[in-house]
Amino acid sequence: MRVLLVKLSSLGDVVHSFPALTDVMRAIPDLTIDWVVDEAFAPLARLHPAVRKVIALPIRRLKKAPRATFAEARARIADLRSEHYDILIDAQGLVKSALVDRLARASSRHGFGRGSAREGLATLAYTVGHDIPETEHMATRIRRLFAAALGYPMPEGPAAPGLDPKAIIGNAGATQRQRVVLIHGTSWKTKTWTVDGWRTIATRAGETGRDVVLFAHGKVETGRAEAIARGLDHVHLEPPAGLDAIIPRIAAASAVVTVDTGLGHLAAAFGIPTVGLYGPTNPGLTGLVGPHVVELVAGLPCAPCEQTQCRIKPDFGEGPPCLAGHAAGRVWNELVNLIEESGGTI
Repeated sequence: MRVLLVKLSSLGDVVHSFPALTDVMRAIPDLTIDWVVDEAFAPLARLHPAVRKVIALPIRRLKKAPRATFAEARARIADLRSEHYDILIDAQGLVKSALVDRLARASSRHGFGRGSAREGLATLAYTVGHDIPETEHMATRIRRLFAAALGYPMPEGPAAPGLDPKAIIGNAGATQRQRVVLIHGTSWKTKTWTVDGWRTIATRAGETGRDVVLFAHGKVETGRAEAIARGLDHVHLEPPAGLDAIIPRIAAASAVVTVDTGLGHLAAAFGIPTVGLYGPTNPGLTGLVGPHVVELVAGLPCAPCEQTQCRIKPDFGEGPPCLAGHAAGRVWNELVNLIEESGGTI
């Protein structure tokens, strides 16, 4: 049987699709799976061993520069249409993914039902819609969708992303100085933590002999990273890079502290000890999935508000009240516990 997965973006959503692919590998070992994804996230889709082929569409570039990208997009679509699939599974539930569904050649198209798809119009593209309400974690919902579409029982037990960091870094990781990665950047201002909090974690990591790695994209993140690193020689700012370069650096980390953002989800999926800091978002729906994770949830009654603007303190500066309440000492202690539980030393 040949299956096409349509999950175009974003980084965290792509990572949350991995457990369903792991389920399929176990339930139907001889299945062939291809994946249509936005080219920006193609390096992620290629990580999972169940995926035979990744069809990378230049969707974002097409929006920004349609004329310059049209010929390339047409070639990628031709590649998509050159294959015929028994079943297509749309795990996105958006109009844009439904358009891709219609371009693909498939005997049947499955997706979330009208009451559970993110955009109801998307369901018009499906042969079969499966009612899977948004009351569970997204990774669980995608696992249920795959099980329903392919006709096997929903597996019991925790979600298994199925990634092997050693396959990315080889033996090089064992010879590197242990590194703690601090993932501070996020598209929502309300998801940020305080510079003082990050500096405390960075200082504690240095006291244990660990280096600290920071990524930054854009002016705001770069300014925050520089403030975190100021005066700390063991803290290293990585230059801006694409996912192809960032993925192995995440895979080689000994531990991670992250706000609610895609790279944090990737770290958890690699099985790296990961502490997630949550404020306006609900980890029960889109939290970390992995064997060694702790999610610290804000204690304010308004959290999670799912808002990009804080109504308590709209001009909060660095770290909204809900995330500012996460004490750096507790964050560090949770990280130490995770490292030791995973078999590491501190």
